[in-house]
Amino acid sequence: MSAPQLTARAYHGHAHDDTPREQVTLDYDARFLRRKVLTCDSGARLLVDLPQTTSLDHGGVLCLEGGGEVLVVAAPEPLLEVRAVSLNRVAWHIGNRHTPCQIEDDRLLIQRDHVIKAMLAHLGADVVEVTEPFTPEGGAYGHGRTHAHDHGHTHHTGEGHSHHHGHGHGHDHGHSHDHGHSHDH
Repeated sequence: MSAPQLTARAYHGHAHDDTPREQVTLDYDARFLRRKVLTCDSGARLLVDLPQTTSLDHGGVLCLEGGGEVLVVAAPEPLLEVRAVSLNRVAWHIGNRHTPCQIEDDRLLIQRDHVIKAMLAHLGADVVEVTEPFTPEGGAYGHGRTHAHDHGHTHHTGEGHSHHHGHGHGHDHGHSHDHGHSHDH
């Protein structure tokens, strides 16, 4: 393979030039990098060598050595479209699992995951497979990434699977545990 024709060592969250020199279309996972050779939409090879691992946003630009910018575009990818009467409740459950989520007024988009899909169906959400660009919310304070957990199994199959997370603290369940006797500790 030939050496990259272009090199970018800086990234900005928005374009400064009216016309980018190149464009690179990447899915969500590929937009998280520090050093990598990418192929631009034109076929040109681009060495990205950033000072730290960076989440590239749709519409951001890689700044080329010698001038010019490469526009970053979110590629269509397999996702789950989630709709529900109580969308905020469903969004809470998705966020509680640290799952990257694109939040819109009437729907949520997440990466395909059979475990999360089963959980959402259990919660009464309508879940449909779609293929679209994925631009989830940033991490805390509007930047960074959340990192999903690999579950590998579901807790909503009805097969009696149980486990303990070892939280080490009590939970308020909205009801009393007063049984008319003392629990001295």
